[in-house]
This record gives sequence, C-alpha cells and structure tokens, in this order.
Amino acid sequence: MPLLKLVLLALLIKRGESVCWLQGRAQPPEMTKSRDFNLGGIFTFRTGYRGSKPTFQTLPEPPKCLLINVREFKFAQTMIFAIEEINLNPAILPNHTLGYKIYNSCGMTNIIKSAIVLASGQREIIDERNCTTTDTAQAVLGHSGSAPTVGFSRIIGRFQIPVLSHFATCACLSNREEFPSFFRTIPSDLHQSRALAKLIKHFGWSWVGAISNKNSYGINGITTFIQAAQEEGVCIEYYQSFEQSGPRHELTELVEIVKHSTSKVIVAFMSHREVKVLATEFYKQNITGLQWVGSDAWITDHSLTDSEGRSLLVGSLGFAVSQTKIPGLEKHLRQLHPSQFPDSQFVRDFWEDMFDCALNETANTQRKPCSGSESLQNIESYFTDVSDLRFTNNVYKSVYAVAHALHNLVTCEEGKSPFYNGSCADTKYIQPWQVLHYLQNINFTTSQGERVTFDQNGDSPARYELVNLQHLTSETMLVATVGFFDATLPGERPFIMNGMKIMWGGGSHSVPVSVCSERCPSGKRKVLQKRKPVCCYDCIPCAEGEISNITDSLECLKCPIDYWPNTRGDTCILKEIEFLSYEEIMGIILTFFCLMGVILTTMIALVFFHFRETPIVRANNSELSFLLLFSLTLCFLCSLTFIGRPSEWSCMLRHTAFGITFVLCISCVLGKTIVVLMAFKATLPGTNMMKWFGPVQQRLSVLAFTLIQVLICILWLTINPPFPFKNMNHYMEKIILECALGSPVGFWAVLGYIGLLAVLCFVLAFLARRLPDNFNEAKFITFSMLIFCAVWITFIPAYVSSPGKFTVAVEIFAILASSYGLLFCIFIPKCFIILLRPEQNTKKHMMGKTKDIHC
Repeated sequence: MPLLKLVLLALLIKRGESVCWLQGRAQPPEMTKSRDFNLGGIFTFRTGYRGSKPTFQTLPEPPKCLLINVREFKFAQTMIFAIEEINLNPAILPNHTLGYKIYNSCGMTNIIKSAIVLASGQREIIDERNCTTTDTAQAVLGHSGSAPTVGFSRIIGRFQIPVLSHFATCACLSNREEFPSFFRTIPSDLHQSRALAKLIKHFGWSWVGAISNKNSYGINGITTFIQAAQEEGVCIEYYQSFEQSGPRHELTELVEIVKHSTSKVIVAFMSHREVKVLATEFYKQNITGLQWVGSDAWITDHSLTDSEGRSLLVGSLGFAVSQTKIPGLEKHLRQLHPSQFPDSQFVRDFWEDMFDCALNETANTQRKPCSGSESLQNIESYFTDVSDLRFTNNVYKSVYAVAHALHNLVTCEEGKSPFYNGSCADTKYIQPWQVLHYLQNINFTTSQGERVTFDQNGDSPARYELVNLQHLTSETMLVATVGFFDATLPGERPFIMNGMKIMWGGGSHSVPVSVCSERCPSGKRKVLQKRKPVCCYDCIPCAEGEISNITDSLECLKCPIDYWPNTRGDTCILKEIEFLSYEEIMGIILTFFCLMGVILTTMIALVFFHFRETPIVRANNSELSFLLLFSLTLCFLCSLTFIGRPSEWSCMLRHTAFGITFVLCISCVLGKTIVVLMAFKATLPGTNMMKWFGPVQQRLSVLAFTLIQVLICILWLTINPPFPFKNMNHYMEKIILECALGSPVGFWAVLGYIGLLAVLCFVLAFLARRLPDNFNEAKFITFSMLIFCAVWITFIPAYVSSPGKFTVAVEIFAILASSYGLLFCIFIPKCFIILLRPEQNTKKHMMGKTKDIHC
C-alpha cells in the first residue's frame, strides 16, 4: 500500500499537478451531520483512559477510555438540540442550515488531534481540483477543561478559527495575544475572584482567611482574590494551600492556624474533595462558628452531604453560574436513541453497556460501577434532569452566539460590510476569520431573557447567582439562591438580593463579624497599629478644629477658620461670636451702673444749680463744678459705647470719647486744685496770685489740656484708627469680636496723657491737703485722685490679661470706678452740707477753724 501511494504520487508530480496528502488518520467524529455551516464540538464522553507506553518506533495505539461521563454527553446533546432549534427558526439564518461534527476525545493528545482535524479537515488528498473547497468547521465548541482548551486554542487560534468554551474558566485564556480567537460563555476565574472580594466587602468582613488547593485553578484563583480583596480594603489574615493527597502535617498545620485565628470567614478556592476533608477535620477538632465562602468548584456540589463535617458547611456562601430553563430540551433528551446516530459506538455503549458505567456529575467524581436496573434509573434520571441547567445553558448560548454571528454575516448589505471595500463575504466560501469578526461584536438576548455579549478579551459579563447552603433535612442540604451578582450594574452595588433569608455559618441567623478592629465612627480617625495589616488600627479623636464625617476615616478635615467642630466631631458649625452685649447679665449690670451714674450726676447738678448762690457752691469757681459734672456725665455715657457689637464707628468712638471726656474731667479737677492753691497763696501778705489764675485763665487751661488730647486722638484716628477684629487666639471654639487698637502707641498715648494729668492733680492736691479752711476741697480732691490713680494702675495688668469680653468689662469698670470716685469724693460732701447741714453752708463757717468734715 505505501508503494502504491508512492507510485501514484510520482505520476501526479510527473503530470505537474501539486498535491497534499493527509499524514496519518484521525479519529472520526462521534456524531456528525453536514449542512451549509458546520460547528465543531469537542467533549469527553469517557474519562479514566488507559494508553500504551510509547516506544517511539511504531505509532502508539489510541488510548482506551473507560468510564462514562454523562454530563459531557448531555452537553453534546444540548449542542445538537440548539442547532436543530435554530434550523427550525426562520428568523435566524434563513435559507441556511447548521450542521455539527462532535468529537468524543479523552486524553490531551486526542483532544488536540480532534481540534486539528476540525481546523484542517479529513480529506486524504488536496489538489487543484478540490483545493477551493474546505470542510473546516466555522467554529469549535469545547472543551470543559481549562488545560485542554488552552492546548488546542493556542494552535487553531493561529488559523483564526473561533473557539467557544462553556466551562473553561482559567483567566489565562483572556490573553488576546496568545488566544486571539477564544470566547467563553462562562465568566473567568478573574471575574469570580473579584466578585468574591466584593461579596466579602458587601457583608462588612475585612479580616478573612484564604485557602486553596495546589493546582493552577486554586493558586491562580486565590492570588487574584487576594489582590482584589486588598483593592476593596479587605485584609487577609492568612493564606494556606492544601492538597487532599498531601502530607498529614500540612493538614495539621492548617488546622492549628484556623484554630488560633481571629478571623471568622474562610474563602476556599478548591475542589469539593478538599473541602470535605477540611470540614471533617474541623468537626473533629471542634472548630465551629466559621463562615465558609466558596468558589463555584464546590459550592453547589451535592456530594458535600456525605461529609462528616457537613454541619460546619451549612450557611456557606458562594457564586454559581446562573441556571435557567430550556424549553424542549427534556423531550429531546428523552427521545434519544441509538438509531439516531447509527455510526456512533458511544451511543450504543451508552445504552448497552450502562451496567458497567460510573457516573460523574461534577468534576470527574468517580463512583462505584453501576449494576442492575438501579443504574439504568440513575442514568436516565440524571441525563434527562433539566431542573438545574447551569453549565448546560452555557453550551446552549455558545451555539446561539455562533448562529447570530453567521446570521449577521450572511445578511450583510453591500457597502456596509467591515471587510475590504465594504464588500460582503461569499456565503459559499465563508472563512472562519470572517465569523470571528462578527462573533466579537454580537449582542443579543436569548428567549430566556439572558443577554449574550463578549468583551474585548472574549469574556462574558460576570453574572452569578449568590447561593447559600441551607438545611433541608438532617442528611441533606439545599442550595438556595439568595441573590444575584451582576458586574454590569452601575455603581458600587452589583448585588441584587431576592429577599430570601440567609442562613449563616454554623446555622446562625445573624451576620457574623470578622474584623481585626471595630469601625471608627465619625469624629475619629484610624491610626494603624505597628507591624500589623492595615485592617488593624486604633480609633483616636480628631484634633481640635478638625472633624471626620465618614466612618473609618483615615484623616480628619480641618474646619474653616470661622467654624468649629460640634460635640460629636462630625460637622463643622459656626463658631460662637462673643462680645459684651446689652442682653447678657454682665452687660445689663454695667449699663445699670452707667445710667445710675448719669442720674446721680444730673441730680447733683440740679442741687448745685438750685443752691448756686450759697457759699459752698460759689467757692472755688462754680463754673468748673458744673463743667466737671458735665464731663462726669459724658464719662458715664461713654461707657455705653463699649457695650454692644463692635463696628467701625463704635470702635473709633469708644476710645476717643473715653480719652477726651476723661481729660476734660481731670482738667476741671486740676483747675479746681490750682484755684485752691492760688486762693491760699492770695491770702498771704504781699501776694496777688489770683489775678494770674482767674476764671478766664481757668477756662483756657481746661480748653488747652483738652485740645491736646483731641489732637492726640485725631492723629491716632488718621494714622491707624481702631477697627473691629475677630480674635481667634484666646479661644479655638469661639470668636471674640473686639475692637483692635489699630495703633497701640495712640492708645497708650491717650491713656498716658490722662495718667499724667491725674498724677499732676494728685500731687498738687496732696500739697494743699492741710490748708486751714474748715472745708478743704483739696483734701477731697486728694482722695478722689488717689482712687482714680489706684483704679487705673490696677486696670493696666487686668486689661492686658483679661480674655475676650472681659477685657471690655474691665475697661468699663475702670471708667465707672474712677468716675464714681470723683463724683462721690468731690460732690457728695458738698451735697451733704447743702441738704443736711445748711447751717454750715456759710462763709463764716467755711473760713472758721471748727472741726473738718471728711469724705
């Protein structure tokens, strides 16, 4: 036979015809039906294959596959059902039909061979007569495992043949440079890891443990989860890898870590086998109260009920691929018969050799060989069960995705095509790369309401059911759907809860708490603890003038200058503005004494006016007495300018009015003192001093002294006048509204000038205190000046040290005290004689040497 081929090849070459020969023979498809467009399918109907040891001298015998995998066969039948349903639908691919070539391949070698056959075809010879026709599949569906899919997708992807998987979740397949034609209708492990991180964040767990098995699925999945968790602000207390067949000390070490952990949540990326081993060991060690969070590799596995520690798994949360109902699929599965596939040895074996089968409903779980009618019942029950179509639905969607891509391609309008010059593809010679382009851009909704689309990496949007393991009976658990996760939802809340009550870890009905540190309330900020993760921190109050209005704030915000934190420290409120007002008690009391001083001064002025012709009033220049009473009235009234909200005008008025009125007052007292001294000197023989200090000179001296103060005040107001000022230095929590001096030199010049006159007056009065008159006014002036000087000497340190409105109160008190001192010591003794001792109000008595009347 080889010699015959060589002779035939020589003849063809001699004739000048190019020819290609198929090298070797590939396994034929298990089920096939050729139509206008053909889809390839690669499934593993049998597992646990046994192959011969290669000798590298002869071709190895094909491996023998042993155990029936009912789930994979169900996937293939769903593919056939979807194709037949599309062929009966006039809305999709009108005037065209879909066919299929489904391969049953076990073992990596056979899987890759089947993929290459779907890419190149099975023709023995390709020459000029048939090189324009091709039997390449328009797309390849499969495989259920990530490793085989990675193997053949990397190869046939170079030919731009679309590959769609319903089960391969490895994140590596999202690499468009390595896998340019790969698509999947199941979210990748990357999406699941991120979804689990958001789930942890959703329930407020910030302190969790992580466990994975040692294969690529577990390590890659948990690594991605840890990265996503850190982005969500979740800390991983520990991370351990575990393998069921690993050494015993690994399990012991892991148990000790979990036992002494403060975390109450465990995220497990592993198969159901490892989970069962861990749950059993935790049960034996009495480690309870844990909240398990699992990946889709084990969370829906029904064999978990066989675990001794199944009670610890009650309340577990995790994500599962969304399930749906496919109308008509159950009928299609029940009508399956070997006569429909006469060339399929597997379909015959499925019916004839079922007594030697082993069922595998999840990831290659091997059971004991079936026997008797019970095995037939089990096979039929599982194969025809359509109540839980999760991954099966992904196969269904994959077929429809290719059909919609082909539909868009064959219904192309000339000039609107994405290809060269806008020309559409020839429907007789459609190339896989053309299908690839339309497949990348599909966007449709299935009859079940699911939206199907792919992102730039060929991944489907992350949509999961949030499932919860709950007690059904003492021996079984219910996989209850309690919500949904949809990464396409806007905002930071991709969860939709259906209102079903969640059972938490260990059967609890309250959400467990798993944090390293309690959350910091508003008004406090987080301070990280040394040599601990960022989730471990202390809460300290914000500093003065700062707030935090969110929970777990990392830093406090400084309030604006006019604001201050409230008592809780979470809001900035306007600072209290403090000034001496008429409404408060201190302001009322000071106002009362101001007005009382005005009234007393007015009453004394009236008494003096009524008795203006009496000797005691006429003595010592009555005009100066009335001017002094007038100035004292102004002194009392100027105190009122210090009360109330400071304004630009009130600030200028209060200090200048105070300075001028007091100088006027002291000038009058000084004039009266000089008159007393001059009068005494005038009585001495040979002196005539009064002619130099008569009434005119007295008025001019008062005017001159006052004008000097007026000049000082004008210079002060011109150069740098007082102004309203918000003083925030004394108190952080309130604003003191006061009058700034503007120029301190001006203020102390005004005050110093008053003090100079007061001291001069005091000295002169002191010198005249022992004059021989019965009524010696110099003595009363001495007392009044002594009080005046004592008050203002005391005022200076009190004024400087008093905070806030008390500064103004001290100044008002000094004004009132000194004014009352002058009023009482100078005028009250005279009023006493005028009203109560009229017999002493005579010139003879005043010039006599009777007993003095003291203040």
